[in-house]
Amino acid sequence: MSSRGKRAGFLNVCSDGASRGNPGPAGAGGMARDESGRVLARVSDFLGVTTNNVAEYVALIRILEESCGLGYENVRITLDSDLVVNQVRGGFKVKSKSLAPLLSRVKSLLSTYRVVEVEHIPREKNTECDGLANEAIDDGLAGRKQPVIQDELETLF
Repeated sequence: MSSRGKRAGFLNVCSDGASRGNPGPAGAGGMARDESGRVLARVSDFLGVTTNNVAEYVALIRILEESCGLGYENVRITLDSDLVVNQVRGGFKVKSKSLAPLLSRVKSLLSTYRVVEVEHIPREKNTECDGLANEAIDDGLAGRKQPVIQDELETLF
């Protein structure tokens, strides 16, 4: 622990959103691990009907919310969404009115960390989170999960 009572080192977060159609039935998946690779938090949420970009953002938001109480001062995020990576880093402007509040929520969640690293990874290196997102869609379509989004901007956060 550091002198501020937070864990030194990095919390490693990955996430992925999926939408079958754009818009279509969507899911969010994410995992948070310590530096040894141990899973500390996991999300797999059915989102209802939304776009892929909204699903990508909601996946990141949900895993950041789930892991915010773990006490880390640094976070390393890996995503396969070039759009989200670049918008979070500030390289791309947000042109979509539906994405602006989602980016704002991500930035709010990240403001609690001393160091934030955001990295784009190839889709084939994000298969675990993709699997969680697609599992959530399957569960939602089968009636085993209720959607966490009723309308694109009506979310739980």
